[in-house]
Amino acid sequence: MKKVFQSIMILTAFAVLFVPNLAQSHCQIPCGIYDDEARFTELLEHCTTIEKSMKEINKLSADGDKNYNQLVRWVNNKEQHADKLADIVVDYFMVQRIKEVASGMDGYQMYLDKVTVLHKILRTAMKCKQTTDIDNVTTMRQDIGKFKELYSGK
Repeated sequence: MKKVFQSIMILTAFAVLFVPNLAQSHCQIPCGIYDDEARFTELLEHCTTIEKSMKEINKLSADGDKNYNQLVRWVNNKEQHADKLADIVVDYFMVQRIKEVASGMDGYQMYLDKVTVLHKILRTAMKCKQTTDIDNVTTMRQDIGKFKELYSGK
């Protein structure tokens, strides 16, 4: 019985320590499996969820009889989706899909433009976590659109 308990504890420790790291937005092997359109769709879905969360937070905050449990849940939801959006920007696009171009080489300005827009998206995701200002979501959607144009070369 003691060995069974020890085995369960070891498996639980393994799951707690290592499984969350496997649940990232994409691997860094690299696996060669890329679906850019799915990532853009996912980014916009996160924007929609963040916007919905902000509206619910604002609505619940305005109520005279506050439901703090729901308020906390919407705040947590907003933060989690801003983090997931940032993870896609960093782990998928910045780390794997945008290749560094040396200064003075062909494509350097395009590289700078892409990285600059991605940085703006990350900063706006941070602002979404800090506030319930819907304008931040609008800005983020616009910047995702700009990045998509730059990324696809259109």
